[in-house]
Amino acid sequence: MTASRPQGPSAAFVGASWTALVLGIGAYLIGLWNAEMLLNEKGYYFTLLLYGLFSAVSVQKSVRDRHDGIPVTAIYYGLSWFAVLSALLLLFIGLWNATLALSEKGFYGMAYALSLFAAIAVQKNTRDALSVESGRAPGAYTPVPPPLPEDGER
Repeated sequence: MTASRPQGPSAAFVGASWTALVLGIGAYLIGLWNAEMLLNEKGYYFTLLLYGLFSAVSVQKSVRDRHDGIPVTAIYYGLSWFAVLSALLLLFIGLWNATLALSEKGFYGMAYALSLFAAIAVQKNTRDALSVESGRAPGAYTPVPPPLPEDGER
């Protein structure tokens, strides 16, 4: 019986994840560039995209770390979730109050959701690929032991 070698994400899934990320961000930004709104409104929606992408990756990392047994402080875990939820709430409030056509509001919401989902998938793929490169199965965690004291440091 031969031992199976850990496998990372397939090239097709990695490609689909990156394609979804580029399409989601690209569509959102092209829509924002062509929107007939004030520059401060465009800045608001652009900042929400950046905030949402960062917070989604942060949640993925903290959830995965906890699953793998890597210590994550409760404050970081809670702040990560708060950041995602606040980004989604701020987008919802902004679109609710915007003087855009309903189809435009739906466009921004869907492009935003696609971008956040794809950012999570890309982060997962990156982490899985690095695990496989290091010789571990994706999701396997080997804690690093603390350094041994040098001679005379007891």
